[in-house]
Amino acid sequence: MSKMSKILWIIALIVVVVLIGVVGYGYFQKLTYNPQKPVATLEVENFGTVKIELYPDQAPETVSNFISLANRGFYDGLTFHRIVKDFMIQGGDPNGDGTGSAKLSNLKDLAENQEDKEYTIKGEFIANGVNNKIKMEEGVLAMARSDYSQYSSSLDEDSYNSGSCQFFIVTKDYDSLTGLYTGFGKVIEGMDIVHKIEKVEVKAAEGSENTESAEVSTPVNPPKIKTIRVETFGEDYGLPETLEPFDYSSWLYQQYGIDPNMTTIE
Repeated sequence: MSKMSKILWIIALIVVVVLIGVVGYGYFQKLTYNPQKPVATLEVENFGTVKIELYPDQAPETVSNFISLANRGFYDGLTFHRIVKDFMIQGGDPNGDGTGSAKLSNLKDLAENQEDKEYTIKGEFIANGVNNKIKMEEGVLAMARSDYSQYSSSLDEDSYNSGSCQFFIVTKDYDSLTGLYTGFGKVIEGMDIVHKIEKVEVKAAEGSENTESAEVSTPVNPPKIKTIRVETFGEDYGLPETLEPFDYSSWLYQQYGIDPNMTTIE
């Protein structure tokens, strides 16, 4: 073998070793890559700032839904409409009374001929077949949902998948909710602000003042959300898979012949 051939052979060997090293290092990085968790900054008028770390590894659909709504300004100007001391503060309802949902246009830009309508997402918790390990303890951010199962046990799945935009922050450990609601984040700064909010004056909801079992949880002066924005640290969490909301009104009419706008089942 000539001297030149030996040199070329050595160069080729070095190139192969370097390439193997580069590919191997890239593969190692991919295996060990652990992106920084997204952090939501919640500004509440006259109260202060709350920072919440989100957990896409436990509830990816819920986290992507929350990030999309928040960063498109959906929550700006909404309120905490339901507050129960030693339990939770709930907000994010566009109607301000617990009846509202988000629409597809709040979540994303729609195609020219795409229908704009309300939507829900899958509930990501144990009772709904998702191995979400987040416990409902102080500071946890969770998705609010409806409970149609109080009317029929056949409506469990419809109840589980009824969350859209409303959320709550647990103010005291509440383990009985673990596995039944989607926990998807936790307060890392500003828990004192959350506790200030839970101490605001509340009253029974309008129309239920004279009902013996009425929950006294409607703020006299609802705390207003100035903004919610989420820092994703360069990660793209995409959009959630959306579901058709359960038509409770039609179900009620089919089952009982009752117009839900005229009466309710106790």
